[in-house]
Amino acid sequence: MYVALAVVVLGVKRNKINAATTQVSELLGVPERTIARWRQWWLQLFGATALWQAQCARFMPSVEITELPQSLMARFTGTAHEAMGHLLKFLSPLSVQI
Repeated sequence: MYVALAVVVLGVKRNKINAATTQVSELLGVPERTIARWRQWWLQLFGATALWQAQCARFMPSVEITELPQSLMARFTGTAHEAMGHLLKFLSPLSVQI
């Protein structure tokens, strides 16, 4: 659930991120600093993951790192619900602990 929420929350345009962060924080009881960490993860850490390093070349045109996660989600087809499912399936190796 947290990954899906992060994808949705962080898909908000930058000028709306503060209002969205506050709303989601209040609605779900997730601290705003947690949401800020999710945003930092997308913008600063995701690009360095082994998953992204191995898979980034498969996306043409290339995914705009500064617009993650919405630039990545836009590469998956189907309804918004289906695209989210495809994105979460793509990200699933990141949730496996070795």
